[in-house]
Order: sequence, then C-alpha cells, then structure tokens
Amino acid sequence: MKKIILLLALAFSAFLSHAQNAVTLKAGDAAPDFKLKNVDNKEVSFGTFKDAKGYIVVFTCNTCPYAIGYEKRIIDLDKKFKPQGYPVIAINPNDPEASTADTFAKMQDLAKDKKYPFPYLFDPGQKITDEYGAKRTPHIFIVSKTAKGNVVEYVGAIDNDPEGNNPQKIKYAEDVIASLKSGQKPAITQTKEIGCTVKRKAKA
Repeated sequence: MKKIILLLALAFSAFLSHAQNAVTLKAGDAAPDFKLKNVDNKEVSFGTFKDAKGYIVVFTCNTCPYAIGYEKRIIDLDKKFKPQGYPVIAINPNDPEASTADTFAKMQDLAKDKKYPFPYLFDPGQKITDEYGAKRTPHIFIVSKTAKGNVVEYVGAIDNDPEGNNPQKIKYAEDVIASLKSGQKPAITQTKEIGCTVKRKAKA
C-alpha cells in the first residue's frame, strides 16, 4: 500500500513539474512561429497574415468561464485591430483528453456557432503552449513584426475587468496596440493573467 501511495505521489509530482516547467515569455523575447491547424482544417502561421504589423495571440478555450466571459471582447479586438494590422490568432492550449469539451471537433462547433472572425487553432501535444509558457485561459501575447523578427511586446490579461461590468476598466491590450501604432513602446508590458489553468493529462 505504501509503495502504491509513493508511486502515485511521484506521478503527481512529475505531472505538476511538467505543467509548471514552461517559462512564460516576456516583453523583448522572440515570439516563436508556429504552423497549427485551424478549425477550417487549414494551417495557420504568422506568415498567413502577409500585411500584418503584429499579432494578438490569445490562448483560450471552449470551457473556462473566464474564456467564455472574454469571448466577445476577443472578437471585438479582432474586428477593431485586424484592419489596422493586428489580427487575433486564438490557440486552444488544453489537452482534449484532460478537457473533453476542448476537442478539435468541439472547437469547430464553437467557432461556427459564435462566428469567430479569427483563426482558432489546435495545439497537439501543447507544444506551442509550452513555447509561449501560456498558463491560463485566456492568456494574451501581443507581438510586433520587426525587421529582426517577431517580438513579444506585452504578456498578460486583456483588461482588468474579468466580470465585464466595469466601464472604467483598463484596456491593457488596446493601450499596448495604441502605443505600438504611434511608434512607442508600451508603458505596461506585463500584467497578471486572469483565467483557468491550462488543462493537461496526467503522465503515465
């Protein structure tokens, strides 16, 4: 019995270690490119958006109440800023075995139902999730396209109003893009992400 408990404890420890190993990118870091399957079955990367000046990369999902609460705000970000050169690219970081409502088929259903105007990408094995160090849903990374490559400018929350009822909210994402468009560095480059933890399957 003690041996079984010890094995379970070791397995759980290994799982937690894996879940916490990825270091979250920060402002100034290179933003890793990717080629992930969109809900329309086409692959999407940064290069898909030839005329982009930057990107709003959002790790979000079908299931988290925070992600659901921010859904319209994410849609609104894309509608406002894609014409200005900053499209939203959404990535689902949850493992579909650990979160069965986050399968690719259910991502397709949600995107169709909500008429997502942006790509909603599946991340098999959570590779890109780990490269960015995304911890929660939603977790946002605003990226600039520069002569030296894609660079992270801001990491954290979309705003400081997860309940969606504060008209005086600080719109972090919008403020960052406004700064970038004016040729300035953002005054705030990192905030605490607000949301549910990324769901991972237990390691054998």
